[in-house]
Amino acid sequence: MTDRSTGADDEPMVAWWGSEHPGAPLVVVLHGNGTSEHSMIEISPWLPHGPVTYGAVRAPLTVDRGYAWFTGREPLADTVGWLLDWLDTQCETDRSVLLFAFREGVTVAGALMLRAPERFSGAVLLHGALPSAGRRPAVLRGLPVFLADAEEDPRLPAADRDHTRDWLRRESGAPVRLARTASSAQLAGEIVDAAGSWLGDRLDHLHAHGENPLPDGPEPSWPGLSRLPARAGGPPDTTTDLPQLPVRPAPALVERLWERIGVGRTAPAAIGPPGTRSLLADDGPFVDPKAGERAHLHPDGSLHVALPPALAYDAVAKGWAVPHPLAGVRVDAGVVLVPAPRDPAELEIVAALSTAR
Repeated sequence: MTDRSTGADDEPMVAWWGSEHPGAPLVVVLHGNGTSEHSMIEISPWLPHGPVTYGAVRAPLTVDRGYAWFTGREPLADTVGWLLDWLDTQCETDRSVLLFAFREGVTVAGALMLRAPERFSGAVLLHGALPSAGRRPAVLRGLPVFLADAEEDPRLPAADRDHTRDWLRRESGAPVRLARTASSAQLAGEIVDAAGSWLGDRLDHLHAHGENPLPDGPEPSWPGLSRLPARAGGPPDTTTDLPQLPVRPAPALVERLWERIGVGRTAPAAIGPPGTRSLLADDGPFVDPKAGERAHLHPDGSLHVALPPALAYDAVAKGWAVPHPLAGVRVDAGVVLVPAPRDPAELEIVAALSTAR
């Protein structure tokens, strides 16, 4: 067995900073294999201050250089169980827990999220790959993620990088903000700065709006549809940056769709590509609260719409919607992109989605 780097009773060795309040949000910081918790403290100047606690955990296994989360003899699942047991001792009060991970720490963070997604409120994943075990469609819906990867990364096989990025964006159900660099030779200041800004926005959103947990019980009932059927072909592919749009638009029925949904107060949209049209409302949830916009229709026939979280999660799970990259971060947690209808039957469903409250 590999030597343990832990304390008495196998407790993690943790470097703490930030708030000491037991109810403050907890950001669990996970380093890469071969380093230690102290390597992550160096990025602390770029991370948000205020009512938040940071705990940089030392990996539990002693290796030739530094510490490791898993080895051939010590499986990843054991480390995940060890961390979840430790988190039980840190969350005796109701508090949000987020993950901030680098390299192999990303694999650990991914395994934690896939095993117990309900326990986490967000994740920053820098230059690493998720494990393949535990991936299920829409398992991470409602859990915002900041993902950084690099075009050239000698430590991360391109296939692992691409599979992680594509699965998170298209199948996980998570709102994913993607940041890309040319090289991962070092943890670039621009990436750390962007990650810190994203984390600050997520913490602000949690403070203002609270958690948006997955609903318990039966599937939600949709106005005019009863139960929402699954979309043939699954969720669409979308652009990786803002504005978020489908990669393969299907605009043939756009005017017929507008005839169905544009019956209330409408206006040219303040955000979106030229020609985007807004649907306005007096109460939320909103895509754009300042404009009172509950949805907007793009020229390609796709829509951004703000749904109650339970309906948004159902639409994401059944392939009818993709979360906005900043859902639960800078926009309402229920903001999703709905692709254009491909035939008259889909037009009826998309119309119902765009007007559901």
